[in-house]
Amino acid sequence: MPSTDRTTGPRIEGLVLVLILIAVAGFAGAASFTHVKDWTLANSPTGTGAWFGWANAVISELVPIACLLTIRRRRRTAAPIGYPLFLLIAAASLSLAAQLAVAKPGISGWLLSAVPALAFMALVKLVLAPAPTPNQPTTPAAAPAEPIRVQVAEQVTTEPVPPAAITPAAEPEPVSAPAEPVDVPAPSHLLPMARFAAVQHEQATGQPITPVELADRLDVTPPVAGQLLAALGGGAR
Repeated sequence: MPSTDRTTGPRIEGLVLVLILIAVAGFAGAASFTHVKDWTLANSPTGTGAWFGWANAVISELVPIACLLTIRRRRRTAAPIGYPLFLLIAAASLSLAAQLAVAKPGISGWLLSAVPALAFMALVKLVLAPAPTPNQPTTPAAAPAEPIRVQVAEQVTTEPVPPAAITPAAEPEPVSAPAEPVDVPAPSHLLPMARFAAVQHEQATGQPITPVELADRLDVTPPVAGQLLAALGGGAR
């Protein structure tokens, strides 16, 4: 399956890397330890035990590892790393001095003799170095939720406004009739328009409409307007 292949490949690579690191670190450490032990015994009084040489070898080779671990731990806590860094440089310098002391004079001898110590320190640094983490998208911090505010509308009871009192229509002014009055009935098709005009006028002015005003609105003669008002009951309703 694709998922199994993706996990198996890194596991095999990691296993091979561990085996390589163990082998190289073992041989490099053994050579570096031996150089420091030989250098110590060569410069020690006669009769000094071999354990003293191995003690110096262990100190000069393992102190840098302890310093690297301490530096990593202090970096995680943002603590100062000056003293562990000083010990690391001092121990590394002691180890390199031992490698160069037992080497044959010359650039080739110094280089070949220093390879084990340099390889051992490089592998230690490679193993203890923090692995880079893939960049992960950072989620924006959620904004604090604002409290929910509920506005309660106050119920206002208002008294109903009484309807406007309708002023009773005043009696229409008498219209002077012609010398010979002619009894002409009011046109029935104008009654709805006359009623609407009378009511609108009374609501707008508060006064009943007069025949002259009704005649002006309906475009009829004042006598016809008077007959329409008389037919409506004397005014707008």
